[in-house]
Amino acid sequence: MTELLLTAFALALLGYVLWLAFDSDDDNGGGGLMAPVLVPVRVRPNR
Repeated sequence: MTELLLTAFALALLGYVLWLAFDSDDDNGGGGLMAPVLVPVRVRPNR
């Protein structure tokens, strides 16, 4: 019975870690808000 509980706990822990790793929407995999995107801005050349 102990082996069954230990196996179930290990599988649940592995599933939780995988869920946290692949459920993120930003660059560092830590969850939270999306990382900002840098948009190039055109500037006039110096005269």
